Amino acid sequence: MEYILIFISAIFVNNIVLAQFLGICPFLGVSKKIDTSLGMSAAVAFVLTLATIVTWLVQKYVLDPNGLGYLQTIAFILVIASLVQMVEIVLKKVSPALYQALGIFLPLITTNCAVLGVAILVIQKDYSLAESIMYAFSTAIGFGLALTVFAGMREQLELTNVPKGMRGMAIVLVSAGLLSLAFMGFSGVDGGLRVLFGLD
Repeated sequence: MEYILIFISAIFVNNIVLAQFLGICPFLGVSKKIDTSLGMSAAVAFVLTLATIVTWLVQKYVLDPNGLGYLQTIAFILVIASLVQMVEIVLKKVSPALYQALGIFLPLITTNCAVLGVAILVIQKDYSLAESIMYAFSTAIGFGLALTVFAGMREQLELTNVPKGMRGMAIVLVSAGLLSLAFMGFSGVDGGLRVLFGLD
């Protein structure tokens, strides 16, 4: 039941983009078309889950036993950057088609603060490895959901007659704010489920 709560909470209640405001750069930059947002979502899901596993292991078996917890952020940034590079090299050799499909998205993930944010959050929440994997994958789904819905909104905006003063980034930011408000409607759902299933 705990895993279901983590899943629901990460996607809807504490959405990484719309509630915690991490990963805003790709959210605004890659959300012009639905197909590019789906590609970015797939790449983020893969890298985010893999990076969380590796950084959790680094924290528990390298940093904590040696009293190097203060190096967490630097170590995680290095691990994530190296991981993305290794994934890029392996994909280029093993599956050129998938490498072409992900294209520019893989290097973009290196600078996506959502990946680093999730890696640090699972340590702060003191999750086990299984819970960390579930949280990372759920967060990636939440990121993909927000990105895809927002891309759909932006495609619709292209077809509407937006007032001259609101064209461009102004209407994009207003739309992002409205989407964030819509997701705020899910706040309290995880608490309600905890009470319903007697976990509190």
